[in-house]
Amino acid sequence: MHSRKHTKMIHEGQYVAEVEVTLINTKDDDWAPYLSLDDALKIDGIRESLKNNDITKAKKSAKIYRLSEVAA
Repeated sequence: MHSRKHTKMIHEGQYVAEVEVTLINTKDDDWAPYLSLDDALKIDGIRESLKNNDITKAKKSAKIYRLSEVAA
């Protein structure tokens, strides 16, 4: 089994979260890299926090950015 760190970007509403996850590859498997259950649950939790505007909770596991329009 081979794993590597990856930065995942999650967009929800006016926010973007930058989350560090581990992608897993198996030697005998032709499947694309996949996330561990813990990382998948972490991403789901961050997305739910952003959806509920709970930035304090989301920033415990990710860097949070607010999007703003530059030009119309």
